[in-house]
Amino acid sequence: MKALQFDRFGSPDVIVLRDVPKPDPGPGRIRIAVRACGLNPADWATVDGLFADQLPPLPRGLGLEVAGTVDALGEGVTGVEIGDRVFGPATFDGPTAGGAEYALMAAWAGIPEGVTAEQAAALPMAAETAWRALDDLGVQPGELLLVHGAGGTVGEAAVRLALHRGVRVIATAGPARAAALEEIGAQVTGYGDGMTQRVTALAGGRVDRALDTAPTGGRVDRADQPSPAGGSLPALIGLTGDPDRVLTVSDFAAATELGTRVTHIDMRYDLMGEFARLAGEGVLVVSIARTYTLDQIQEAAELSQPRRPGGKLILVL
Repeated sequence: MKALQFDRFGSPDVIVLRDVPKPDPGPGRIRIAVRACGLNPADWATVDGLFADQLPPLPRGLGLEVAGTVDALGEGVTGVEIGDRVFGPATFDGPTAGGAEYALMAAWAGIPEGVTAEQAAALPMAAETAWRALDDLGVQPGELLLVHGAGGTVGEAAVRLALHRGVRVIATAGPARAAALEEIGAQVTGYGDGMTQRVTALAGGRVDRALDTAPTGGRVDRADQPSPAGGSLPALIGLTGDPDRVLTVSDFAAATELGTRVTHIDMRYDLMGEFARLAGEGVLVVSIARTYTLDQIQEAAELSQPRRPGGKLILVL
């Protein structure tokens, strides 16, 4: 089969497309014929050496979330059959991962009717991170939540999930994503000069809680310039009046200094069935920016690394 691999750590230039053997599903795992594989910032961090001391020796694969058709069942697997359409996290403890013609999975859910493989592959990490962040922040129905960086995949998922929970949402996003966020029920303002004042005006005063989903250090006044110390968090603290009412999914260093909450990426994937249900109902959607084939991985990396692709990047097979 064709698969993306890397033999050494470094920039995405080390990723190559190779012919390798199909992986065999062990106990409790399934193998799928991959139809789509979502790309994430975590992919490039892994290629750069993240978790290098926690995973088996090189070579390794690329791609953490997949969708496709069940091709083989490991010992003890029940509740799924060969030919079923499924999505979820790809296993990452072997020489290949999700960016391949076949991938292994240890957690999965059925793809709902009307949801494409590309749409399903865009969901797992964004939905998981957004759901945990809302829970950890303690957002309650009827409260006013500010989602900063709502144009990204995690931000969009957080907006959709919060609205579904009966939360009023103000979102900050660039012009490319503003109309789509307004269409689903959020009040939207841009990142530019005066953002704090505009949010205060929309809120009619303070916001109850704020969720920072922007790339690390995302600045609130000029999105195209380097961030000051603390990134967006000081402004979000000012808007809520309390660092305990602010949570970030990315700016951990500033959160430690300023006393805000954090959600570390703890991908348990025990809610895959719920994500599938919400996707089937049209509640949970992650916008797809572009699709690529496996041999276009360098082009995908070039757009993904600045972390402003305007939606999810998907490898399609």
